[in-house]
Amino acid sequence: MKRVFVVIYIFSLLLTNASGQEVKVSSSFDTSRIYIGDQIRYTVIVDQPAGLQLVIPEFKDTLISKIEILSGPVTDSIRNIKGVLRIKKEYLVTSFDSGRYQIPPVYAEQKSEDGLKRFYSDYAYIDVRRIEAAPADSTAKIYDIIAPYRAPLTPGELLPWILIAVLAAVIIYFLVRLIRKLRKHESGHEVVVIPDPAHVIAFRDLENLREEKLWQKGEIKQYYTRLTEILRQYLENRFSVYSLELTTAETLEALVSSGFKKDSIFNVLKNVLSGADMVKFAKYNPEPSENELYYEDAWDFVSATREIEASAAEDAIKTETGEGAV
Repeated sequence: MKRVFVVIYIFSLLLTNASGQEVKVSSSFDTSRIYIGDQIRYTVIVDQPAGLQLVIPEFKDTLISKIEILSGPVTDSIRNIKGVLRIKKEYLVTSFDSGRYQIPPVYAEQKSEDGLKRFYSDYAYIDVRRIEAAPADSTAKIYDIIAPYRAPLTPGELLPWILIAVLAAVIIYFLVRLIRKLRKHESGHEVVVIPDPAHVIAFRDLENLREEKLWQKGEIKQYYTRLTEILRQYLENRFSVYSLELTTAETLEALVSSGFKKDSIFNVLKNVLSGADMVKFAKYNPEPSENELYYEDAWDFVSATREIEASAAEDAIKTETGEGAV
């Protein structure tokens, strides 16, 4: 009989230890149905023994392709009297595409000498709906809109407006006289403002971009957006290729259609625009040396394709013909 009690006691201890080592993972939204653009919380909860070392992976930008993370995770933990540690991670999320979405199970991971063990949650579901416009109530009676009633103006209220009108008339009168007098003294020649050449504008913008130090501050996407805008504006000013609203492929095709040859300098432009697309749309993170290289390539492209100034062209012609020699 004594042995039976000993066996029962040992078995109860094993059950207690097993229950104490239980790990439970759950994930859920704070509501199961939202409208497009609504913000909700997605919570991951892990219940575990206090002394157990677990790794809980965290989401970065999205839960899945159409569920975006706005902020988080916000991590909190609490231990109850039974020695169970509860770890909670909250994300603020939203969606701009309607539909019913299934979030895959999340897990907590335990690494030990025996190997890798994972504890999974269940699936989480969210229904994103469009906002439907309610039909007009055809049963309601429609009344005419009544204009607001205005009290008659008093002389004290009219006087400031009369003074303002008189003052404005006087100012307009003297302005008209001044303009007529200035026109009489004009020589009749209009001042023609010659805009800067396309390459001068591009070089100035590139210098400003370098001084802003965007990629050094971590603003990589903004840096490549500005770099490609400068090149596209240069193509518009230099070759009349209006590419600010075109894709890279459409821009290169339009440039070739304008008479530009597919030579080495063409490939330099293609390399810069394609590399910028990788950063802006494919979330590619370039090395610092690549940032400098793309900048130098943009500069070289403008330098190689800039329009030769008239004075420089004339000097070259005079040198070849021997004119101007002493």
